Amino acid sequence: MANDQDQPQLEVLTMLDAAKTQFYHFRAVVISGMGFFTDSYDLFCISLVTKLLGRIYYTVPGSPKPGSLPPNVAAAVNGVALCGTLAGQLFFGWLGDKLGRKCVYGITLMLMVGCSLFSGLSFGSSPTSVMATLCFFRFWLGFGIGGDYPLSATIMAEYSNKKTRGAFIAAVFAMQGFGILAGGMVAIIVSTIFRALYPAQPYSVNPTGSIPAEVDYVWRIILMFGALPAALTYYWRRKMPETPRYTALVAKDGAKACEDMSKVLNVDIKEQKVVQSKATSFGLFSKEFMRRHGLHLLGTAACWFLLDIAYYSQNLFQKDIFSAVGWLPSAKSMSALDELFKIARAQTLIALCGTVPGYWVTVFLIDRIGRFLIQLIGFFFMTAFMFVLAFGYQHWIQPENNIGFIVIYGLTFFFANFGPNSTTFVVPAEIFPARFRSTCHGISAAFGKAGAIVGAFGFLYASQNQDKAKTDAGFPAGIGMKNSLLVLAVINIIGLLFTFLVPESKGKSLEEMSRENEQQEQVGDLENQVKAIV
Repeated sequence: MANDQDQPQLEVLTMLDAAKTQFYHFRAVVISGMGFFTDSYDLFCISLVTKLLGRIYYTVPGSPKPGSLPPNVAAAVNGVALCGTLAGQLFFGWLGDKLGRKCVYGITLMLMVGCSLFSGLSFGSSPTSVMATLCFFRFWLGFGIGGDYPLSATIMAEYSNKKTRGAFIAAVFAMQGFGILAGGMVAIIVSTIFRALYPAQPYSVNPTGSIPAEVDYVWRIILMFGALPAALTYYWRRKMPETPRYTALVAKDGAKACEDMSKVLNVDIKEQKVVQSKATSFGLFSKEFMRRHGLHLLGTAACWFLLDIAYYSQNLFQKDIFSAVGWLPSAKSMSALDELFKIARAQTLIALCGTVPGYWVTVFLIDRIGRFLIQLIGFFFMTAFMFVLAFGYQHWIQPENNIGFIVIYGLTFFFANFGPNSTTFVVPAEIFPARFRSTCHGISAAFGKAGAIVGAFGFLYASQNQDKAKTDAGFPAGIGMKNSLLVLAVINIIGLLFTFLVPESKGKSLEEMSRENEQQEQVGDLENQVKAIV
């Protein structure tokens, strides 16, 4: 006979799965989402200011072109936060399963707030020391951001009911779109104010006068603004109770789980005791884990890795793509602030028309058509549009065709976000056992950031002109923008194929997906058979 405490445990979790959507769910989305707003703002705003940094610190007197970051410095500034994020995803993912989601959640936010501020206060007596200080603080900023990935996804998954779980997790991630949009808007506002206060001539007219001394404040203000939204939500993060599923299934504290569920559901729940099931006796990466979840982890990690190669290549180097197709004027025809304003305006337009809508279409459809189909659709259309841009590249770089290029380029962002960029975040929080959930999400996300690092470093070099005379200063000849887009298209095809390793979780409970209720179901069937015989 099974222990009669097994079934009540399932009943408590079933109540959470069947609960109606309440105000608490929306508050959790905002509290968790503000972290992702800050995450995306901090990760992507650096792409807005790298050209400005090059002008301020690396302009050579008498040069016909304004300065740009040397290859090694550009790679470090763009990629160091991603390296920190990868480390943070692994560490805080593991820590979230060991100590609890709530315990670790405030630490990541404090890191983000502190390092956002210190990034803007980067100091030094030489360009090298300023860049080194900036990279140091951006690594630890990324470390905090990394922790937010597995913790936010896991917390939202474990609080949600199974009917709308996908939408709530996707809504947390969708705040990333608003963070990208905010980065562009803050850069537009700050550059507009400084242009009015400190007018400057184009570099070709007055090289020295095109970079007013006050411009050094601009990039610092933009970077430091990322601390504000995170700081505003710190108190509410600390007030969130531990997720009932962690308390029940990992900490094995039935009384505390019922207390936490009562807070979430606003109902009284009778105290339940929780017992250890044989179904939860295997360890991470054990033979049993690999038999049950090995292919799933391979699928979530590989899809995220491949997606982020393409996604971060596009996001971090939009300014280079816009310049390559002639949508931005040549650098020497603008002042430092003019260039920042026009880069920010272009990226804001892409975010407003392609990035943000894609996220929210996913929110509205993910629990209707499912994660699997959305991911397939996204990878398919990202591939298709990148092939269109690559094969017709000579057509698109003609000035009269720039608008068409931007429209198709924007659609690749739409289908990234109404596609794998959202689903790769959602699914790992749903398909693994509670005691490994944060760790496995962190592993999947870390593979994603490894892909982002490949994209950030690889695309920087690969997209350089094939003619060495036309490359940016200090860079070797690359394969060109056209061939780089072809490579990204092929990567998306591979991602589409790996999607078939990922199970559909729409409408299923977390325990059903992770098979944590398997032992109880088997025991229940055995009891019914015994009763029938008797």
